[in-house]
Amino acid sequence: MKHIFTVTLTLMLLVSACSSAPSSPRQEDLPTTVVALHQAPRVAAAPTARVSFRTPTPDPTRNRPPQPTEVYLLQPGDTLGRVALQYGTTADDLVAMNGLPDANHVKAGQPINVPVKVTRTGPANKLVPDSELVYSPAYVGFDVDAFVRTQKGYLKSYTEEVDHVTLTGAQIVRLVADRYSVGPRVLLALLEYQSHWLSDPTPDWQSITFPLGFGDPNYKGLVKQLARAADFLNDGYYGYKTRGYTTARFEDGARVLLAPGLNAGTIALQTELARVNGWDGWLEALGPNGFASAYTRLFGDPFVKSVEPLVPPTLTLPALQLPWSKGETWYYSGGPHGGWGNGSAWAAVDFIPSDTRTGCYDTDAWVTAVADGVVVRSDTGMIIQAISGSDREQVGWTIQYLHLATRDRVAEGTKLKTGDRVGHPSCEGGFSDGTHVHIARRYNGEWIAADGSMPLVFSGWRVHLTSMYDGTLTKGDQTRTACACRNESNMVGDQ
Repeated sequence: MKHIFTVTLTLMLLVSACSSAPSSPRQEDLPTTVVALHQAPRVAAAPTARVSFRTPTPDPTRNRPPQPTEVYLLQPGDTLGRVALQYGTTADDLVAMNGLPDANHVKAGQPINVPVKVTRTGPANKLVPDSELVYSPAYVGFDVDAFVRTQKGYLKSYTEEVDHVTLTGAQIVRLVADRYSVGPRVLLALLEYQSHWLSDPTPDWQSITFPLGFGDPNYKGLVKQLARAADFLNDGYYGYKTRGYTTARFEDGARVLLAPGLNAGTIALQTELARVNGWDGWLEALGPNGFASAYTRLFGDPFVKSVEPLVPPTLTLPALQLPWSKGETWYYSGGPHGGWGNGSAWAAVDFIPSDTRTGCYDTDAWVTAVADGVVVRSDTGMIIQAISGSDREQVGWTIQYLHLATRDRVAEGTKLKTGDRVGHPSCEGGFSDGTHVHIARRYNGEWIAADGSMPLVFSGWRVHLTSMYDGTLTKGDQTRTACACRNESNMVGDQ
């Protein structure tokens, strides 16, 4: 199942993707600069913008390609010729670059490498630690509502209807922070830098309508603007950590090389701020009088709160069990994709129960706990289960179960044993056109890719990524291939 998670006014918000059809997500919601890392190191540096203020201990420098490439996900109707025209190359070059038999052997949703022409390098100053960008243990004890009440700006009095419920501005910030697992202080500082919503009680019309600077009329209002910003922040953060990004994309489509030595949290902010700026505005936003100044006025030095390492290199995951009772057969319907939003790490996989029905329907099938732990959140079609002994969503290992029906869904505070019932699969918790369950992992608030250094394994079945939503499960000599269908190729039976 592909699914689009939504918290809506009446249209799509908080976008990820779950649908029963194998169609490709919209281009505007997809990662834009997945860069190949296997090329030779860069031999001549491009011009670099320099900003003079404190830079904490640098991260190890990565080798950089002389001319980076990125991955483009083919859209319905795309041809190699059309894509080649957009990137200033030829279909024949794309065929050679990707080892294709010919230009006709492509399909929607397929990732292909394309060249990216970049002549400039961005500034090297760090803005925030990773633990500030991610909704991490650094936020334990931070009360968004209480903080917003101390401010005099427009956010304090703002309300918006979300899913037929009126939320305050602070509640909307918490909602987006929870869904995307992006730090709320970063979201508040962006809101202040972009539109002065925390300090100005009467911002102008443009700032009220597009408070994060995304001028698309489809993204009016705080919920949609914050959701878009959070997805771009995640795209930069996880794009760098798990998809090899070395460039950021400006609002006009131009790109800039990311400076060596930056951390993922800073790259996330550079990525998001690029999407609402050109070169000059971007340099201003990254300079001492830009985002950093707004953050410091509100919260002080972000590096004082740093939690390092956010994900220890020696981290291990407790064994997980398949999310249904022994003796049942379910189907692997969605390979690795975004935990929430396509920008996040491709942390989630989908399963559908054994049934003859399709689409959205009520079922008595039960999703069961994959490990022991306590439910730290239960709302809007999902639960979050802490499995590291913590009772905080931001601390240690957590499991996200999404698209759980309201009926019989376990309550917050419930202590679960492996195999206990947690709820029924459904289409709740955002837009989904097929009943299923979506499961993902986080550690200290960071989404953990389903196929990476800590691959997702259920009862011995290991997750493998082919491309977003596509992949396999393997156990010994057995292989199951993700499919929005029910047949032997994706059937997962007795545990």
